[in-house]
Amino acid sequence: MVVSKLGNDKPGMSMIEQLFPEVTSYALRYLDYSSHCQLSMTSSSMRKAANDDDLWRSLYYQEFTEETNGGTPVNGWKAYYAVTKQVMDVNYEFFSILDSRSLPRMASFWLNSDYVKCFNGTGELFSGFDAVMQRWEFCFDNWEIGFPLQALEVRTRILESVAWVTMIALHHIIGSPFNITNVFELHNGRWLMVHHHSSIIPTNGVENH
Repeated sequence: MVVSKLGNDKPGMSMIEQLFPEVTSYALRYLDYSSHCQLSMTSSSMRKAANDDDLWRSLYYQEFTEETNGGTPVNGWKAYYAVTKQVMDVNYEFFSILDSRSLPRMASFWLNSDYVKCFNGTGELFSGFDAVMQRWEFCFDNWEIGFPLQALEVRTRILESVAWVTMIALHHIIGSPFNITNVFELHNGRWLMVHHHSSIIPTNGVENH
């Protein structure tokens, strides 16, 4: 039988891998990051398929953005995908901290340095860790409507130990959209915020702070 012959010719490979390798590669594009990692441990052939750089490039475009510099990341697309996901997770943690109004969490989230910067709705610059934390404390204590924000059009760019994330954030109560840019630096294995800039998107040509 054909099935027996295929099984004997290439032990350790499933029938679909032997008959339709291109189908296997195509199907892998629809799996998430954790599923790819788990699948790569099932067999040597699947490990090779799951580590294919073109596959990870496709997955990156599918889940994050098609905005690139036109080149290939230094450490390959799989590594770039992984670090991008890490930065995205850290960025979403920022919104969780805003929602909780936890100053200790916010303090741990930022790099403790005199060069960190924060701009928010007033347009005023707050420079240095202490000044930035004082500003967040004021916001948490005085903005009664809270921070129920939804991040949209999130775009991440990473260059070695620096990453920046741009997005539009919607406030579920006031309804005004914000442009937000967050910048992170990698320190001792952690991505820490060093810059936050938010501003209300102009409506009818007029921007209100």
